[in-house]
Amino acid sequence: MRNLLAYLHDSELVARFQRRCGLFLVDGSHHDRGKTHASSGTPVHTDVSHEHLRVRWEKQDKNSNFKHKENGYADGGRSGPPQYEVRNWLLHFLFLISAGLGHEIFYITCLPCIHWNLDPFLCRRLVNIWVMVMYIGQVMKDMLKLPRPYSPPVVKLETRVDAEYGLPSTHAMAATAISFTVLLSATSRIQFQFEVGLLIAVTVSSLVCLSRLYTGMHSVLDVICGVLISAVLLFLTYPYWEAFDRFQLTSPIAPVVGLLLPLFLSYTYPELDHYSTTRGDTTTILGVGAGCCVGYWVDEQLGPAFVPRGALPVPLPTLTANGLASGAARSLLGAVALVGTRQVVKTLSLQVLYSWYRVPKNDDSARRRREIEVPYKFATYTSVGLVNSIFVNRVFILLGLL
Repeated sequence: MRNLLAYLHDSELVARFQRRCGLFLVDGSHHDRGKTHASSGTPVHTDVSHEHLRVRWEKQDKNSNFKHKENGYADGGRSGPPQYEVRNWLLHFLFLISAGLGHEIFYITCLPCIHWNLDPFLCRRLVNIWVMVMYIGQVMKDMLKLPRPYSPPVVKLETRVDAEYGLPSTHAMAATAISFTVLLSATSRIQFQFEVGLLIAVTVSSLVCLSRLYTGMHSVLDVICGVLISAVLLFLTYPYWEAFDRFQLTSPIAPVVGLLLPLFLSYTYPELDHYSTTRGDTTTILGVGAGCCVGYWVDEQLGPAFVPRGALPVPLPTLTANGLASGAARSLLGAVALVGTRQVVKTLSLQVLYSWYRVPKNDDSARRRREIEVPYKFATYTSVGLVNSIFVNRVFILLGLL
């Protein structure tokens, strides 16, 4: 079992997948049967041995980023972009787009569109599941502290999360959880062919998982564990989804719990011996969840602004020119409202915190301090969640868009 786990966590397994998909390190950055492919596509012989690679890997930090520049390869602080060659542009763009489907910004943008255009019930269910799996995944990363794939031999196409640990892949967790939560929840709300929905769920989650290998950000073990953890979480929580919905919408303590619990989890997030984006990203997700939780309760007390018309499950909306135009207008205006809210609250909260802690206004590095990062991100994204779940649909009604 130990050998199997080591094999699945091996960086060379990821590098082989990348090469099969047409992505190659150049200028001696990888080895493939004793050859390295230059940018021209011509094989160039090299004597890179496994022992030499082992020595070079030892110069990397615990997150598989180079500490030193050696033989022309920049480190994890990356003085230059990774040198690689793409030989299959179709797969390249497919996997880059698929990787984008797992980023926090995609969910913060996409899930509200479901709320405004399809069914607030589905959006609420998806936000709850997304917050749960992402928090558990992020905490597990920083507790297990297993490194991401080494580069070389892997090509790393993303650099923002280099300082984060690898296992489990939260992209794989989120994609699996979101895809199958939609499948399980939509059957009682919308008329569709279950087999088609299952095929879409498997396809989307698989593409996101494979994209994490292609971008060099996760090992096979990271991805498999992410999928399995989400599957277990969905299995364990599924019987309680309806009960939690009732609590969230009707209990007088729901907004208090929904606000204070995420705030507590943000401040008690595990500390690392170096700065990582995981705490900030987790606080962002918890803030969105807190704002939406309070907003859903308030919206229910005021009377839901938007519910699907007709007996459930309702048919999928007919794609007409007017319908598409209205949907596009709602999505555009809603996005403007959320982005505007984010910008205003972020600016104000940073000004207050910088003044409170007597930090120079031009000191951007201060945002990494917990006493500043957590409250400003939590306040910002709680506000975004509130605006999404309470105000936007009511504005649409006033404008005649709902």
